[in-house]
Amino acid sequence: MPNFCAALHCSRMSSHSVLAFFRFPRDPERQSQNSVSLLWMLALDAVTQGRAHRNSHPYMYIHSYTSSTDFRDRTLHSDSLYHQYLCSWCKKWVENCCRSDLRDKTPEHLNKYHRLCARHFEPDLILKTSPFRTVLKDSAIPTIFDHPTRKRVKNEAEDEATKAKVKKVEEKEEAVAKDAPETTNGQETDNGPQVSDEEREHREYLRSLFDVVVMMGRQNIPLHGHFEKDPRSKSFTPSNFQALLEYRINAGDEVLRRRFETSAVNLEYCSSTQLQQMLEVSEKCVLEDLLAEVKEARFFALVMDNLVEIVGENYLPLFIRFVDQANSLREEFLGFLRFEGDVEAIAQNLSGEMSEKYGLNMEQCRGQAYFCTGVYAFKVKAVAIRLGEQYPLAVLTPSSAHSLNICLANSMNFTSVQLVMSTLKKIDAFFSKSPSLQNQLENAISIYYQGNEEKAAALKEVCRTSWTEQHDAFELAVDLLESLLLCMDSVHDNEEFKWSDDVAHSAFVISEALSDFEFVMALVVLKNTLSFSRAFGKNLQGQTSEVFFAASSLTAVLHSVNEVLENIEVYHEFWFEEAVNLAAALEIPIKIPRLFFRKQRPDAGEEIQPETYYKIHLTFPVVSHVIRELSDYFSENHLKALQSLSLVPAIMGQLKFNTEETSADIYKEDLPNPDTLPTELNCWKIKWKHGTKNVTLPSTIYETLQLSDVKFFPNVCALLKVLSCLPVLSLAEDRCSTARRRLMAYLQDTPAKHRNKSLAMFNVNCGAGHDLDLMVETYLKTYPEKEPTETPA
Repeated sequence: MPNFCAALHCSRMSSHSVLAFFRFPRDPERQSQNSVSLLWMLALDAVTQGRAHRNSHPYMYIHSYTSSTDFRDRTLHSDSLYHQYLCSWCKKWVENCCRSDLRDKTPEHLNKYHRLCARHFEPDLILKTSPFRTVLKDSAIPTIFDHPTRKRVKNEAEDEATKAKVKKVEEKEEAVAKDAPETTNGQETDNGPQVSDEEREHREYLRSLFDVVVMMGRQNIPLHGHFEKDPRSKSFTPSNFQALLEYRINAGDEVLRRRFETSAVNLEYCSSTQLQQMLEVSEKCVLEDLLAEVKEARFFALVMDNLVEIVGENYLPLFIRFVDQANSLREEFLGFLRFEGDVEAIAQNLSGEMSEKYGLNMEQCRGQAYFCTGVYAFKVKAVAIRLGEQYPLAVLTPSSAHSLNICLANSMNFTSVQLVMSTLKKIDAFFSKSPSLQNQLENAISIYYQGNEEKAAALKEVCRTSWTEQHDAFELAVDLLESLLLCMDSVHDNEEFKWSDDVAHSAFVISEALSDFEFVMALVVLKNTLSFSRAFGKNLQGQTSEVFFAASSLTAVLHSVNEVLENIEVYHEFWFEEAVNLAAALEIPIKIPRLFFRKQRPDAGEEIQPETYYKIHLTFPVVSHVIRELSDYFSENHLKALQSLSLVPAIMGQLKFNTEETSADIYKEDLPNPDTLPTELNCWKIKWKHGTKNVTLPSTIYETLQLSDVKFFPNVCALLKVLSCLPVLSLAEDRCSTARRRLMAYLQDTPAKHRNKSLAMFNVNCGAGHDLDLMVETYLKTYPEKEPTETPA
């Protein structure tokens, strides 16, 4: 069976898409199982024709009609009616696909050899019976197609018009093909625009170039094979793009061959200007379907990830979260934002690109999150705060992709804290190089914890995970400090010549950091300060009910941290003593960082004690920063939004249906009927309080939105979709976070000098369809000149 969609102009393939694919209907075998569905369809038909009462609930008047005499009489001939219905049903699929070559095929042939992807069906026609099975509702008909007019087939009149257009085009093409051998003067036989042989060949040439560009992006092949310091030297191979074009010519691409056989000898296949233009066009076409879905969803949220370097420049990766037409929360990669200039310039650039490049209105943004490490963290946060001032409903939240404590630590622009965070990154990268290094650490743990086998086994198990990114990373680092230092010293000594020079040097660098008292003191302060927010942050990444109740516990967290700040002398004394004891066990001298004396020299006779220094320059700033960050992350609007999660039925049940209705006021402008919101919320509460005995209440927003009768509560439905966009809420399914994982893989596998923004779009959004003909048409409209004026690269 072909693995591609049978619809005209659809290039989606089941092997490269997460969408479900559905077979064409087959008449005989589905007759028995759909007879009941036909009866209900006849009942609905009677309702629409006015033969049933309309003042009651839809379910009630359908039920009353199915018990009537008229309905029983019509069921006597259900078999013949059903057979006729299925014949027209299968024919309707073919007609809506605009595939004239399938009109004469039998239903058995269509069912066996052809399928349609889920994108061509209305979302309410698709049922997800289990996490692994998706089916269509009975009598489902595809109505969404990307024809050249890009309109939906709404009724039978439009269907007939589309068929007539397709038939007319086919007749014209047949007439041209028939008259072409007999025509010698090049006169046209009809009034339609004709494409000359030169233009047609130019289009095929561009199509070949775009095909190579798309393949390079999807397979993560850099444009340049080597970083050519001397392009004229024959010591290096040419660029990968030129080499693949040569390979395509040798494989039989006659259009490319003719193109360059008749060109100048020194002309290369594609100039750098033309290649850059093609990359921009291809990126635009890839995003077209995604942006259309976002606009249809209306509301969205932005997530800014850690800065990346691309050919010597810094860029901010942008992800967009929205609820699609299937009511599923998705997070997709949107592109890279140039990170240049001051905070105001970056914020304006971001707003401008969202409106001009992507066609999105920032007024519809309902949330934003960022994750940044190093010296740029403060600047990225300032950009997020500036956006929040311009768009108050774009509330700043933590990112669900990262633990809260790691986000708080990375946002601290303190030398001691940055030393801890950079060292943890180096440790993670060090042990990922080889399983032998992991075994070396486990041996060190066994040696240090000889009398406590249970503790040793637990630490060994943790070390096999990404423990440096967990909520309790600093507690684990304290427990593993002695073992880590023992392991690094053993690798650095390299007495058995087991490790390479690079590995031994990396171990030495990490060992030097671990044996510095500044690292030990900062690690202890982070462990104790962030212990108050550890459980809170863990709940934020939990189920929807855990997020709701976590928001209620924020006051207690802030109260505890403020108490530490008010009694900083007492707490610092205990923490400094803990760090001194830990350093003594490792034979680490207690000292003030050398850099402090280089920056400022104390007055003669004045001696600064280590305890005083670390209280002023570490403990007090860290505690103050945590309070300030938590207050910024959880603003008044953010807390109101989280309180609105009480609309989820399972949370309503836990609250004994005593929920507040004022928390949703901030989103009143986003509702279809805000005036009826109080009444609708009351009906929503009564529905779940009195009509769900022995029924499991939906526990997530996704489960609630999948309910068939949620459409009768339009305000609740709209409000849940807005809340679902908040970046603090975890994605429901693993496949929803595929874009982030693919971007991380792309950045790890591709050196900075070989990265390309447009090729990254193809690689990250590999599941998106790509229409080469659309790319060619867009390119010709954007750049009408056939040949670039720049000297070929």
